[in-house]
Amino acid sequence: MQHPEVVDPAHPLVERVRAICLAYPESVEVEAWGRPTFRAGKKIFIMVSASMDRPFSIVFKPDSDERGPYLQDGRFFSPPYWGPGGWLATDLDQPGTDWTELGEIIDTSYRQVALVRQIKALDAAGGRNGPQRLV
Repeated sequence: MQHPEVVDPAHPLVERVRAICLAYPESVEVEAWGRPTFRAGKKIFIMVSASMDRPFSIVFKPDSDERGPYLQDGRFFSPPYWGPGGWLATDLDQPGTDWTELGEIIDTSYRQVALVRQIKALDAAGGRNGPQRLV
């Protein structure tokens, strides 16, 4: 069964997330559930659109130590389906969106699911400063 498209994959906000995510070693984009997902090999590290009501958001996997502080910040929320697994989400279309912070969030999420060889390739390419240049 084909899921309806939740967000336009050509929207500038999605394009910006795509540029950051696809700069990571072995990252690929796969459409799933009507949404762009970005994967480190086979494992999702970013999904665009937490819900139909919030199409311009990303779902990410925070470091376990950061989850609590994020939840105390009103910009972050527990997304449907993914939240019980420790994932969080944040909107992309809010005034004053901090793309440097989003880049750091994407980096952390990638590192949570990437294989050791992917992280080594990232670190060899300059680590956080590699894909971060795109923010």
